[in-house]
Amino acid sequence: MEALLVLEDGTTFSGRSFGALGEVAGEVVFNTGMTGYQEILTDPSYRGQMVVMTYPHIGNTGINDEDPESTRPHLRALIVRDVSLRESNWRAQQTLARYLAAHDIVGLTDVDTRALTRHTRQFGALRGVISTEDLDPASLQQKALAAPTTSDEDLVAQVTCSASYEWTEAVDPAWINDGRPPTPSRGLHVVAYDCGIKRNILRQLVATGFDVTVVPAQTTAKEVLAMQPDGVFLSNGPGDPERVPYTVEAVRALVGRVPIFGICLGHQVLALALGAKIDKLKFGHHGSNHPVKDLHSGQIAITAQNHNFAVDIDSIADQVELTHVNLYDHTVEGMRHRRLPAFSVQYHPEAAPGPHDANPLFEQFARLIVG
Repeated sequence: MEALLVLEDGTTFSGRSFGALGEVAGEVVFNTGMTGYQEILTDPSYRGQMVVMTYPHIGNTGINDEDPESTRPHLRALIVRDVSLRESNWRAQQTLARYLAAHDIVGLTDVDTRALTRHTRQFGALRGVISTEDLDPASLQQKALAAPTTSDEDLVAQVTCSASYEWTEAVDPAWINDGRPPTPSRGLHVVAYDCGIKRNILRQLVATGFDVTVVPAQTTAKEVLAMQPDGVFLSNGPGDPERVPYTVEAVRALVGRVPIFGICLGHQVLALALGAKIDKLKFGHHGSNHPVKDLHSGQIAITAQNHNFAVDIDSIADQVELTHVNLYDHTVEGMRHRRLPAFSVQYHPEAAPGPHDANPLFEQFARLIVG
């Protein structure tokens, strides 16, 4: 069925719908990953966004029950150049189109995704509306202008768990260190804040040897300390970190009382807890090919990323040390507290999807705890 994507500046892209029919609004971002679209669909960090895949052919490996990073897709829409309506993979259980339709997610194909990506790079991440019902560009532009931005909503509250639970599943050893199991740190209890946590992050924590308790993002520092954790993990998640003051307040009270490791949104939350300023990037970092340099070792890791905001390290330079930088745009990718046991990175080290270069960060967290 014919469909339109209209951005808030009036730019219009035509295409055909697949998946669910209807009308949806969201912030348009592009992802440069060549593979891993199922993990991207189910990453809670994409809440409130419509994702453009820059790789042209999407859907040929279908959908399976093993790769989702959460219970359902979280993005508002998926935009591709060419969708495969047939799956061809031994693990596939259904097509991408059927999966999106089952979860009421709109898909748009036959779009000039190269032009859309270049437009986003030039003008930034804009709000847009996709519709199979209203094909009037002027009408859709007004709807896009009226849609909330990712800074207007508390998106974390929409994806966090409703109650605490224990996670015990580990990563399959075949996916770690060429099949060699990691050196575990058994007996260490970690409380993981769920701001939109991905399953493979939890698997990596368990594979490292932690006993993991997952708690809602609204959990207070008092409640966490009552669990007597050896460490606290701050997860990835969607949207503007300043929209989650409850988590920031809890982390502020936990810093210095228990070792902390944060990634992505958790990195930004830790920075805010220390008094940092946060800046919104022009079009964010979304993909699995971002080079990040470790300023201490000089090593470069290829990393997976999914975020729209960045930490202003100069605003807390008296408290933290810059540890990692992005080699694309030199934004902050990691920091470490100068005196207290707390560190964080902006990227996703769990490799779902993406390279395994940054997996050792989970072992680094264990070493921080044991001293």
